[in-house]
Amino acid sequence: MALRLTQRLLQTQTPFLTRGYPLLVTKEKTEDVAHTKSTLHKKVTGTDIPSAQYGGRHGVTMLPGGGIGPELMTYVREIFRYCGAPIDFEVIDIDPSTEGNDDLEYAITSIKRNGVALKGNIETKSQSLAEVSRNVAIRNELDLYVNVVHCKSYPGIPARHQNVDVVLIRQNTDGEYAMLEHESVRGVVESMKVVTVENAERVARYAFEYARQNNRKKVTTIHKANIMKLSDGLFLEVANRVHKDYPELEHNNMIIDNTCMQAVSNPHQFDVMNMTNLYGTIVSNVICGLIGGAGLLSGRNYGDHYAIFEPGTRNTGTAIAGKNIANPVAMINASIDMLNHLGHKEHANVIYDATYQTIVKDAIRTPDLGGNHSSTDVVENILKILSAKRVN
Repeated sequence: MALRLTQRLLQTQTPFLTRGYPLLVTKEKTEDVAHTKSTLHKKVTGTDIPSAQYGGRHGVTMLPGGGIGPELMTYVREIFRYCGAPIDFEVIDIDPSTEGNDDLEYAITSIKRNGVALKGNIETKSQSLAEVSRNVAIRNELDLYVNVVHCKSYPGIPARHQNVDVVLIRQNTDGEYAMLEHESVRGVVESMKVVTVENAERVARYAFEYARQNNRKKVTTIHKANIMKLSDGLFLEVANRVHKDYPELEHNNMIIDNTCMQAVSNPHQFDVMNMTNLYGTIVSNVICGLIGGAGLLSGRNYGDHYAIFEPGTRNTGTAIAGKNIANPVAMINASIDMLNHLGHKEHANVIYDATYQTIVKDAIRTPDLGGNHSSTDVVENILKILSAKRVN
């Protein structure tokens, strides 16, 4: 059965776009938060989500990336086909071994045309200084200033902690990921950490606005201002200032190393976390590891004009690629976030329900969750549930 599914998935044809869509700014609210618009920018425009074309269908850029990305994207396309999701994917493969950036530039152009992308992690194998990280370059070029990972436990999944519900809000374009490094003298390399008032305020305001709109009680700002007094000191100062506009919310701060210890010992003390780029990478991997690992949670990247959806921990999974054991749930959840963003809530709900039933109630789980099922076992069970559903 698994072989038949694999053969069918490999035969799936993905439609390519033949013309572009208008670039429109998102203001839609999902059940979590107003999407790409922070309150800082809502006054700029009143336009809606990217306009559906061709009978209500949306064009979406798909970047499979490396490692397990291509196989997970194949599963997503098959699931969308089963439930009739009105999405046409424009698939762009970025070769990680190439020296040039032509593929990257084409991918960015496609995302600007479509407004939305579903993305796997893209490897950058070249060590050339002229070769930038594709993942960071995409976020910077599109000004995707905030990353949101909702870390919520699944009942019955083996984990260090149960009933965790924490939202991580990470600054996406500043910090150590500015990619500004130089060798000042031979043997001495300096790497710049950039913190700006504008971007610190955008992410802080997004965090507080998220908490307000979703009935959260507390925002915790993560920093290392005791050592990096100017850079992290500025980030913390801005968060404290923005908090004055949200007096009903509690705000505290915590040093990053203590945060990791506290997250491991008692993650329930956190509600919404506001942090810089590198700290967000560290904390998201720690908390995801505590509640089931990299294969469950999705991440959302928002700017004022574009949105990209991807697995929450941004892992490539090269070591398990092609072995039919990769957990497809994180990528499926990313695609659900994308459907919600585009307004296809019925399709998003039926896919979410089928995925939840598969891993929680039916206990069809890959080895990373303590199960003995394959990737295709998980997908087949989701398709079986979807086959009995009707989506209008």
